[in-house]
Parts: sequence; structure tokens; C-alpha cells
Amino acid sequence: MDYALVSVPAAPVRRKPNHRVEMVSQLLFGEAVRVVREKGELWVKVRSLHDNYEGWTTNTLLQEVTKEEASQYCEYVSAGLVNTIQINNIDTQIPWGASLPSFGNGKGRIGRHSYSFNGSLIKREDQEPGEELLRKLAMPWLNAPYQWGGRTIFGVDCSGFVQVVYKMMGLDLSRDAWQQAQEGKTVKKLKEAVCGDLAFFDDKEEIVHVGILLSSEQIIHASGKVRIDTIDKKGIIRADTGKRTHSLRAIKRHW
Repeated sequence: MDYALVSVPAAPVRRKPNHRVEMVSQLLFGEAVRVVREKGELWVKVRSLHDNYEGWTTNTLLQEVTKEEASQYCEYVSAGLVNTIQINNIDTQIPWGASLPSFGNGKGRIGRHSYSFNGSLIKREDQEPGEELLRKLAMPWLNAPYQWGGRTIFGVDCSGFVQVVYKMMGLDLSRDAWQQAQEGKTVKKLKEAVCGDLAFFDDKEEIVHVGILLSSEQIIHASGKVRIDTIDKKGIIRADTGKRTHSLRAIKRHW
């Protein structure tokens, strides 16, 4: 197996080839990978084609495809918090932001399997990033629990939340906060920030957190759970306790 698409709702990606090892990310249904290494009959090290992130998963969660199929731009993503898709006429639930490969007129293919989908979807290239769209895509995540490595409404980390929301707006970002901090145009002052800008936070000079600004005074981010807090030029202040939790390092803009 050289190339594959994820054929389950969300595939855990682990630091090492062991189910008891830390999950560092998730791959959503329909996302494409290149297999860079195999271990035994079960484990494969994969590199995600949309962000080049690497980690270990099991081949039972993947469907082998050609390089051409894996490299195709995926126009559509699912737009309901939970979405029913029929794969070979069997119902499967896929998450918000899952990719719909080779999709058109309600049907698509994932390797040798056919699927049908008539739920809510987004055509990525038709989206116009801005405040209205950002709020529409970010607010449904409120109260989603924090999960290290997570990228779904049932468990998400700070950079996974940002990455999936941006994916649905047609913008591909890197996976981790420190990587995302190297992308986009720098906004020099918080008072110049607009809804949708990304704010990054550090701990001893290392970027450790990211969130999406709703204004120059509010931020939505995954910290314990997805929440809205207050922000000032020094960093985040929890809305419920008044405690300062994160130190502001940088602001970046992508449109």
C-alpha cells in the first residue's frame, strides 16, 4: 500500500505503532495519506497529503487508492455536526469537516467502495472567508471537549479546532500550533485584528496554543473545552474566573 484514503469517521494517528501510545492527531473520513513505512501486518506510518503530518495508524482504517486518486483536490466537505453516509449501502456517521472524495450528484467513490451522501455539505472553493462564515462554522463547536490530538466535535485540541474550521472555509493549514504560527500575514497589534485572525500564545518562547479571534476583545479556542474568553494585549483572560491563562505571542491573518 502506497496511498490510501481514510475509510472510517476518524482514524487515530499515534506517535508510535501501539494502541496505548499517545494519539497525536486524527485523520477524518476521506482524507488522503501516503504510506511511508509499514510494521508487521497491521501498522503503517502515514503522511497526510493535506498538511504533511506524520504518525502511525492501522491499515484497517484505510482504503488503498492510486496516487492519482489520493492527489485529487477534494472539493466537498460534510457540513453537519454528524452526517450519515452510506458506504456500500451501509450507514456510517462521519464528522463535521470530513472530506467527500470523487463526489458528485450525491455519490462518490473511496477506493473500490462506492458511497452516497445527501446531507449538508460545503464546496470549499466557493467559500468567502470572513466574519459571517467564520462564526457560522466556529460557534457549533462550543463546549466540545478538549482532547489531545482530536479533530472532531467529540474531542478536539486547539490547533485541530482551528485547522478543521479553516478547512471548511477552503483554507488548508498545518497541523500544530507552532507550525500554524509560521503561516499567514502578521498583524502587529491586537487592536488591528479582525474576526477570523489567529492568535498564538507561548510558554517560555515556545508556541503552545492557538485560537480564533472573534474581535479584538474575544477569542474562541479549545482549552478544557471549546469556549469564548476575553483577550487583551497580554493574552487570554478566562471569562468565568477572570484568571489569565495564556500569554499572547503573535497574530496571523489568512485573508
